[in-house]
Order: sequence, then C-alpha cells, then structure tokens
Amino acid sequence: MGEALEALAREALTPLGFELVEFRRGGTRSRPLLEIRVDRLDGEPVLVDDCARASRAIESLLDGSGLVPERYVLEVSSPGVERPLLTAAHWRRFVGRQVLLKSAELGERAEYRLQAVQGEDGSEVVVLVDAKGVEHLVPLSAIAEARLVFNWKR
Repeated sequence: MGEALEALAREALTPLGFELVEFRRGGTRSRPLLEIRVDRLDGEPVLVDDCARASRAIESLLDGSGLVPERYVLEVSSPGVERPLLTAAHWRRFVGRQVLLKSAELGERAEYRLQAVQGEDGSEVVVLVDAKGVEHLVPLSAIAEARLVFNWKR
C-alpha cells in the first residue's frame, strides 16, 4: 500500500515540476498521516504556495482512490535545509556540501564534505573528506542514511 501511495504522489507532483524527496506514512489505520517532502525540479526554493499546489494535486488523486480512508492527514513541505540525500542525483547535486551520514563502512554517524560522486547506474561511489582531511571512498549502496548539514554560523 505504501508503494502505491508513493507512486500516486509522484504522479501528481511530476507534471507540476516537483520531485518527491521523501514519503512517510504514519498515524493510525483509521486516520493515516501522509508526510510528503517535495523539491522543485528547477532548483528554486520551495515556497508555501508550492506546497499548497502540491497538496491540492495529491489530494485530488487520493480522494476516491481507495488507498486511504475518508479521514486522512496530508502534510506537504519542503525537504528543509538539512534535507535527506536519497538518490544518486541528490548526491551529485550537492557536491561540495557538508553531509552527516551513517555507514557501516565508516563506523559511527559522522560529518564529511562531499568531494565527488563517481560511477553511474547503481555503482556510484561517493568521495568524502573527513575533518582531518582524510579521503574516503564509499559505495552509495553502503550508506544507510545521509542528510545535508546546515551551518548556522555563516
């Protein structure tokens, strides 16, 4: 059911020029909570009006789809400044930025500078530089979780 809901959200968002960044389902069986994070494909910041347009488009497909009960909660927002990195395209887009990630290959959760992304078609390797300047090559498939780091002191 989650995959069908995610596909429906993508179907609603793509024609509007949005990318589905993150989809989460929570709440209860009788009143599910659908949390959707969107980004603009043109690289511009996501505004409140964008979220409203995306929400209306998703609602129009959800209502009557049978995928959720009549009473559901839909939350649409931007991915935020500490957005998740979920696809190879995300990693390529944010080369040069600081990332916080968790990978068994690197040990505990730590912050790195994303130096480069090498390879393609599922065999991508990210080049990361730690605080000591040491370079690490990690297959994208070995990264369990990653987010951009926002520096509040800029």
